[in-house]
Amino acid sequence: MKSNYFTKQLSIVKRWMTTTLFCMLAIAFVWQGAFFSNTSAMAEPTATLIASKDAGDKVQEKTSKDAGRAKNFIDDTADKVKDAAKSNASKVDQATDGGSFAERKAKRDAATIQKRANEDASRTKEAVDNTKNVVERTVDNIKDAFGK
Repeated sequence: MKSNYFTKQLSIVKRWMTTTLFCMLAIAFVWQGAFFSNTSAMAEPTATLIASKDAGDKVQEKTSKDAGRAKNFIDDTADKVKDAAKSNASKVDQATDGGSFAERKAKRDAATIQKRANEDASRTKEAVDNTKNVVERTVDNIKDAFGK
């Protein structure tokens, strides 16, 4: 049986694809071996453990510091929301004649906004505290595991 032109071309394409695939695999294996072998990390594991205890203390300090900053940011944001609500209520008060429906509604809305700003700020602060506590407990657990 004679092979025709199409089957010859297909055979040549198969050989090139197979050769290319094997070359790419060889390059990948060489690359992996060259860049992922890190034998220096296994030289002295005790030095790593000492460093991890210091790193744990640093993580806990940074967590406490960042939590304080986050709480200050939350307080500042709540104050800005409250100021904006007061400002809007005062603008409505100035624009209307005394005792109008719009004025009373603006004052009620300002009070509601201020109340919600306080509630949201306290919930967010509580979430920051919970996150800080989780991080600190995790670091303590890791330090305890390496300490034994």
